[in-house]
Amino acid sequence: MTITHDEKYQQFTLVCPDGDEAELAYSKPSDDVISFTHTFVPENHRNQGLAEKLIKHGFAYAQENKLKVLPGCEAVSKFLQTHPEYQQFLM
Repeated sequence: MTITHDEKYQQFTLVCPDGDEAELAYSKPSDDVISFTHTFVPENHRNQGLAEKLIKHGFAYAQENKLKVLPGCEAVSKFLQTHPEYQQFLM
């Protein structure tokens, strides 16, 4: 499954084999900050690691673009509890 980035709508999207979409939405409160505001995975695709894939992709984007991260949604906050190596990107 491929993750695409739509800058206009400020989201990373993962299309599942059945056509359902999972997404990680964000906002840019400033030029050097990205805030992950919302994570959504369709109910029939939950508990398959899709949110984690999206969040890791979002952090990779932040790193590539030298952005600090605000974990604005519950899924990202939970992710950070089990992946402390990503806390270096936080504001």
